[in-house]
Amino acid sequence: MTPFKGSGLVILTFLVSVLALGAYCAPTYEKFLTQHYNHPKSSVGKKYCDVMMKRRGLDKPACKEVNTFIHDTKNNIKAVCTASGGKDYGKGLRISLRPFTLTTCKHRGGSTRPPCRYSDNKSSRYIVIACNEHGEPVHFDESLLVT
Repeated sequence: MTPFKGSGLVILTFLVSVLALGAYCAPTYEKFLTQHYNHPKSSVGKKYCDVMMKRRGLDKPACKEVNTFIHDTKNNIKAVCTASGGKDYGKGLRISLRPFTLTTCKHRGGSTRPPCRYSDNKSSRYIVIACNEHGEPVHFDESLLVT
């Protein structure tokens, strides 16, 4: 007797594919760094967001609408994943205990195809991130103004 017959084999193949795809699509620390880490802040001239979004590949295949760069050390950002640097914010997120220096890039509108044009907003904000099981940030959720 074979363990899988007919549709059982199809279902098993489907489940294995879904699990493999889920692991492949899981956000990573490396992707977080590519999208959000920039310390010290790169000196690229007046068009910081235009240059950085292109340099990080955030303009392909279409212009990313909004992206935030964090100008602090990797260790300080990772600390938000611990009790010494962050606290629970609900839904698997953590909020920093102190503000970070950030630059938020917003697409100016028009075509969503490159070349992309961005406006930039420099600010000091608390960050909200998701962390993986290794205590590394893997998703930037939002930032809250310092009040």
